[in-house]
Amino acid sequence: MPYDVSDLRKGLKVQLENGDPYLITEYDFMKPGKGQAIYRCKMRNMLTGATTEKAYRPGDKIDQPDLAEKTVNFSYDEGDGVYIFLDSDSEEIRVTEEVLGRNKYFLEDDMECQILFFNGNPIDVTLPIFVEKVIAETEPGFKGDTATNCLKPAKIDNGYEINVPTFVGIGDVVRIDTRTGEYSDRVKKASI
Repeated sequence: MPYDVSDLRKGLKVQLENGDPYLITEYDFMKPGKGQAIYRCKMRNMLTGATTEKAYRPGDKIDQPDLAEKTVNFSYDEGDGVYIFLDSDSEEIRVTEEVLGRNKYFLEDDMECQILFFNGNPIDVTLPIFVEKVIAETEPGFKGDTATNCLKPAKIDNGYEINVPTFVGIGDVVRIDTRTGEYSDRVKKASI
């Protein structure tokens, strides 16, 4: 069932004429003094990440994409850029490295995730908002250095690089925001 233009809002997923699903990132309603109202939308292609702008008039219809979401658990890295997830029926779902993006660095055994499917194919994987990882490499901080606005590069055990405050050292457990891929806070100081 297609959407009417009055249904449009930020966060809504729609399907455009090219057949791709889009996420509305900005929405604006304009009613000029004369003439019809205009509904302006900025949208991001959910397959390619490209953005576009569209304007609609009252009476226009926009298709709903064939999207489905499923809760799954990460099982293992098969190699060759393929990651295996299991749903509640123990059915294997294969997700490519291109779909996962940087999320591949934050996966942990049996982690619960959400997979978004478009026409039966996985197009996005949502992880828990925060993951905790151990710092494997970084330059040493200085004693008494507690400033949080001075950052230095650090790597977690799988090679993913983040910027951390200077007081974070090797062996510290840090919380990383999976939405941005950035350091959030230190959870535990390394025991010496």
